[in-house]
Amino acid sequence: MIEKTYQTSYGTIHYWVSSQKDNAKETLIFLPGLTADHRLFDKQIEYFEDKYHVLVWDAPGHSASWPFELTFSLLDKARWLNEILTVEGIEKPILIGQSMGGYVGQAYLQLYPDKPAGFIAIDSAPLQRNYVTAAELWFLKRMEPVYRHYPWKLLLMSGTSGVATSTYGRKLMYDMMMVYNGNQERYARLSGHGFRMLAAAMEADLPYRITCPALLICGEKDHAGSCIRYNKMWHQNTGIRLEWIQGAGHNSNTDEPDRVNFLIEKFVCEIREI
Repeated sequence: MIEKTYQTSYGTIHYWVSSQKDNAKETLIFLPGLTADHRLFDKQIEYFEDKYHVLVWDAPGHSASWPFELTFSLLDKARWLNEILTVEGIEKPILIGQSMGGYVGQAYLQLYPDKPAGFIAIDSAPLQRNYVTAAELWFLKRMEPVYRHYPWKLLLMSGTSGVATSTYGRKLMYDMMMVYNGNQERYARLSGHGFRMLAAAMEADLPYRITCPALLICGEKDHAGSCIRYNKMWHQNTGIRLEWIQGAGHNSNTDEPDRVNFLIEKFVCEIREI
């Protein structure tokens, strides 16, 4: 994998791409969740980088993609992603987003409905306004003070054990959170902005239609917010296939990487046959 950068007026985005591009191979775009970074998909990159063309980023404001002005919208994120894909000459990407990354994927589909070849949401949720309550939106807009005043050691503990069930998954989340160790203010600002950005995207009440083949993946023990409830509703309302990952938490791709990798590869093969 080769690390590259993309300059925006808000800051510099760091991303990693396969060392060699083969136009005959599909391109998998991995989009990590809020406060996680590109390492979230280490097990996926390790498995897929020799099979497909792959790209993963540190989302704006995260880890290496810092400093960054935290005033952008979810659609801004999608536009920057599209600009990066254009620079890389990537057409018909398969977007694979975990949690917040799944929302980025839906924002991308809103702006560029004909571009993606496929979309996979891992422990994410639908972006449409009708799925969330007014109370949930109210809380999303007011999370920053919680992260600012919550004791860091307890935040670190809940942030790792709350998103993963496996030793590997928890250690990885711990390592990614430790990027912000000693700067809880930055962590709180990043989290608060992410949740406000998400609330604003939902309140925009755009269609956010899934215009390409899609797959929903969710851990059976995903207790982050209401992900399980959202995914059940998402599946029921759209008919998009939903795969439950036994024993996995919110970061199911780190808890059960072999199972998730199998589902991703199966999905890519299905797209190839369409």
